[in-house]
Amino acid sequence: MQQGSAKKILSNLLKVAISVGGLAYIFWKVPFAEVCGHWTAQALPWILLILFCTVFSMIIQANRWRGLLLEEGKKIKFRTFYAYIALGYFFNNLLPSGFGGDAVKTIAFGKRFGNIANSVAAVAISRVMGLLAMFLCFFATLPFVVARYDIPAIYTGAVCAVALVSVLVIVGGLFSDKIKLPAGLTAKVPFLLKLQDAFSIYRGYKKAFLLSGLDSIWLQISSIAIHYAYFQAVGVPVDLATITVFMTITITVSMLPISVNGIGLREGVNVSLFTGLLGIPADIVLAAALIGYIPMLFQAAQGAAVLAVYGKKK
Repeated sequence: MQQGSAKKILSNLLKVAISVGGLAYIFWKVPFAEVCGHWTAQALPWILLILFCTVFSMIIQANRWRGLLLEEGKKIKFRTFYAYIALGYFFNNLLPSGFGGDAVKTIAFGKRFGNIANSVAAVAISRVMGLLAMFLCFFATLPFVVARYDIPAIYTGAVCAVALVSVLVIVGGLFSDKIKLPAGLTAKVPFLLKLQDAFSIYRGYKKAFLLSGLDSIWLQISSIAIHYAYFQAVGVPVDLATITVFMTITITVSMLPISVNGIGLREGVNVSLFTGLLGIPADIVLAAALIGYIPMLFQAAQGAAVLAVYGKKK
């Protein structure tokens, strides 16, 4: 076995151990039977709302991706973009990193329609624009939340750091053609030059770029509604400003590449925030948080259907 493969396997095993350990610890502290007791029939209307918002979010993502492919995107049916969005979610929920599905859908789409570089650039910009929209909502609502709760500085610091990185990435991508890459590197990986061109082209398409930002705002509004519904489903409403700030912190921490898609970390951060700061009992917080796996499974199921159809065609 090659050294690189061994390190990757070891890294993935470590992520699995952290996720399993995190879940084991939190359910040792909070018995799962107590958590289940909060799932009642009153949750069903809210779960339906969650599923509706999930489909709406996937539609917005498909529209954003299509728009960023400019004229090429108009030639491809909208349902194709939706199908590849679903395919990405299928692999996101199977691979140790939450970005694995992006790679799969981007390469598969690019190979099918003949332009991997533009597909990679469009998906990368979509992802970062989504983060920027999330951080915009976070900073807009943060003053209302910090006036009531003493949020640990490590959380707000982490969000600020990732927000800064996101801004640098988007600016760096738009002006990547101004960076002179070593001739030796481009000779070995000529795809990098195509990628530079694919990113920088958006400087000449400001409308498409701004529309992708607007789609990202709608996507965040839908995400906030979904997280709001989690707590409504267990009978403990939380105001939208608090949901927005705590959701952003949880997603940011879950992005750390130390667990399997944030599993184990996500639950711990939720308890730290909603129980530690708001005083909501931990079993109720976990009941709300675990409802969050319903839209994930729903997205993965759609992706599995796409994979089955795609496999038959191949």
